[in-house]
Amino acid sequence: MSKKRIVILGGGDRGAVYARGLARWADRVDIVGLAEPRDAYRRPLAAELGLDEGQTFADWEEAVRRVPAADAVVIAMPDRLHASSAIACAQRNWHILLEKPLATSADDCRRIAAAVREHGVMLAVCHVLRYAPYTRRIKQLLADGAIGEVVSVQHLEPVGYWHQAHSFVRGNWRNEQHSCFMLLAKCSHDVDWLSHVVNSSPRRVSSFGGLRHFRSENAPAGAGERCIACAVEADCPYSARRIYQRLYDEGCRGWPLTVLAPEVTEANLDTALRESPYGRCVYHCDNDVVDHQVVNIEFAGGQTASMTMTAFTRPAQDRHTRIFGTRGELRCDGRRIEVYDFLTESVQTHDVDGGANHAGGDDALIDAFARALTEDDPSALLTGLDESLASHLAVFAAEDARLTGRVVEVEREA
Repeated sequence: MSKKRIVILGGGDRGAVYARGLARWADRVDIVGLAEPRDAYRRPLAAELGLDEGQTFADWEEAVRRVPAADAVVIAMPDRLHASSAIACAQRNWHILLEKPLATSADDCRRIAAAVREHGVMLAVCHVLRYAPYTRRIKQLLADGAIGEVVSVQHLEPVGYWHQAHSFVRGNWRNEQHSCFMLLAKCSHDVDWLSHVVNSSPRRVSSFGGLRHFRSENAPAGAGERCIACAVEADCPYSARRIYQRLYDEGCRGWPLTVLAPEVTEANLDTALRESPYGRCVYHCDNDVVDHQVVNIEFAGGQTASMTMTAFTRPAQDRHTRIFGTRGELRCDGRRIEVYDFLTESVQTHDVDGGANHAGGDDALIDAFARALTEDDPSALLTGLDESLASHLAVFAAEDARLTGRVVEVEREA
């Protein structure tokens, strides 16, 4: 079997995770190109992947033009580049693994879908939660009738106080003009996951939420522009200096510290706190995405779900979900599943620890994509174009509902 050739577009955190995962399949795939505009991230990753100078590019468009031959691509670039890059790669007949979101507008999602269908390539959006071992166990329990028919779901996305500050106040996803709205950036995972678990597509949505806390008027008296020189930093839970120093002292040398500096040292972190966006006061940033949001969903099958996204939780948690059925109730937290049976009034517990990286979802997604690619078998993928398009259209409808105060019908693909 000849090896499949893969190009990586985007060498930041997610691109590196997917590239390293594909490197485990070295007997079946070759990574033949890498595009990343930042030298400090491109060069170390290229060396790690064994790529020479002619296989690395600062510009993704140059990579798509100049890589002589490839079979597939991983797209892990900023959200607003997803549509143009995915369409260009489909036109080269490359199969596509695309970091979520699919695109930043409904029209661009449809344009990607049209290009993928026209050129007959596989496209998988990185809905990694579908691939986590606990999700697969939940699906099996529901299919086996463990709680009867699913009626409703309560779902919490606990972003975490410092994760919100890092990514959505100081970081790349803080401002809709630079990226996209919060629900699309963070919770397209969750709307897709709920559709997967309920086994139905969203039909109507309503939503409420906003940017409550991370605003200039909430800055405490004496707050500075940067945490490194702030009179009240010692009393602020969102202090960048405290958060990043604690992570460093605990031995972290990966995300989120690699976002501040590709080489994680105390000196480099200090420089980032003084010079980069990640050292800014959370009350004096140019952020505008929400820090809390509720979405209510009615599915085509009649089931309902309520989803809460909030910044104001302890960090490093998996999602918390309760699924209510006609014969029982299921609770899960990404590690443990509890099933309560109405008839016997007993509880069965299932421990499912998939490990790190989205509870094992990252590795499982990469393995599924590699199998689909090398065995020419799209059924290895748990989500295809139609499912991803449907869940993204629901996300756009939910944001419309939040902004207008209406119950919004989810658009079907035109």
